Amino acid sequence: MFFRNLTLFRFPTSLDLTEIEARLAECALKPVGALELSSRGFISPFGRDGEAMSHRIADAIWLSVGSEDKLLPGAVVNDLLQRRLEEAERKEGRRPGGRARKRMKEDLVHELLPRAFVRPGRTDALLDLGHGLCIVDSSSRKSAENVVSEIRTALGSFPALPVNAEVAPRSILTGWIAGEPLPEGLSIGDECELKDAADKGAVVKCQRQELQGDEIAKHLESGKQVTRLALTLDDHVSFVLGEDLIVRKFKLLDGAVDSLESTERDDVRAELDARFALMAAEAKRLFNVLEPALKISRVED
Repeated sequence: MFFRNLTLFRFPTSLDLTEIEARLAECALKPVGALELSSRGFISPFGRDGEAMSHRIADAIWLSVGSEDKLLPGAVVNDLLQRRLEEAERKEGRRPGGRARKRMKEDLVHELLPRAFVRPGRTDALLDLGHGLCIVDSSSRKSAENVVSEIRTALGSFPALPVNAEVAPRSILTGWIAGEPLPEGLSIGDECELKDAADKGAVVKCQRQELQGDEIAKHLESGKQVTRLALTLDDHVSFVLGEDLIVRKFKLLDGAVDSLESTERDDVRAELDARFALMAAEAKRLFNVLEPALKISRVED
């Protein structure tokens, strides 16, 4: 398992998580009911058939929020509703009013729900107890906050807040492309996004391009600022860092993955265990570089 996106939240390092396994078990995912649209709850990181609701290596805890969502396309509902409205109009000689239409639609949804397909899903999260860091494998702030909300519900209290920088991240990213020194180990990749400072200004997206050349320099001279930037940490991790402090396209490179290939393992569980340990270590190493560079705020205990 390797995360593809990192949405970061900080929580006090003094938070007591000794009972997390039992708390997560009490909030395990339940099958979506016949008349429910969705269900959320915790599942084993090792799959829905696993028993443990969390997995810990040193000061890193891996947990997963599972989901079941009924697939009930609006187009299908509206098409059937239109047919019933036409039928009612033929029988009664007039088209049903607004309240009647609303009630007919609600009845139709309840009728269709038990027969709807169920789409399972999961979102993984990593709790770094040393840094007080919750990392959610999602590029959507809303989806990540939903995972944090599930953790908060299970634990009763989980004062986690989105990471916050003391300086504008776009100014740091713009400075790196403009030639300011990067933190040790970081190098610029071949992808970026630039925006005018004005609201609704021009947006330029560059991929597979030399970012420290004349073309990008002209955009900077015209006042555009970097809002997303591809970076590489040593030869271990490549990623795209946004001004929203979300790490997208997180990928472990050969320098990191080679350590997995050099170790023999007999079962899938051991393989997942090794992958989590590696991913957690690289995510922590990346945060150790980004925290001082972006002046990311801490959460007081």
